[in-house]
Amino acid sequence: MSAVFLDRDGVINENRVDHVKSWGEFRFLPDVPEAIARLTRAGIQVFIITNQAIVNRGLVSRERVEAINQRMVRELERWGAKIAAVAYCPHRPDERCACRKPRPGLLFGLASEHGVSLSDATLIGDAWSDIQAGQAAGCETILVLTGRGAAELPLVPDGPTGPVTVASNLGHAVDLVLSRSTIVA
Repeated sequence: MSAVFLDRDGVINENRVDHVKSWGEFRFLPDVPEAIARLTRAGIQVFIITNQAIVNRGLVSRERVEAINQRMVRELERWGAKIAAVAYCPHRPDERCACRKPRPGLLFGLASEHGVSLSDATLIGDAWSDIQAGQAAGCETILVLTGRGAAELPLVPDGPTGPVTVASNLGHAVDLVLSRSTIVA
């Protein structure tokens, strides 16, 4: 396993119907920093990808989204987690960009920039659009039941390689990733 791509809202932090518009509204889900730190200790690169249409909807500025992401990364580092990069799509769904999940543009961009083999990577998300992006990029995928995951589970059909893997939360998903990883000495 070379890399794990994590969705942000609903996987790392609480998903808000009114969106995370400031650091004061950002709340880590239970045990998330520890779970990401376990990936770091295993030598797996961790990337965060997130749709943030609130930018092009005019609800927050790019600078605010970037400040929230930078603060999240700093807080995770305090727990021993290392984030290789954070990428977000600022576009609204009607803009039909290549980077908004379910399209795989964010994955392709980070993989190219960081030399990641997507066929040796896992995407963990809480929405069918996350799973679609991971599958389109050739990643293994895991749907977590936090955030929107429990509500979206009935919408998720079997993937091209069989049933989609489901985990109760990020800690459980990390357990699955680490159980599949083999470390070559």
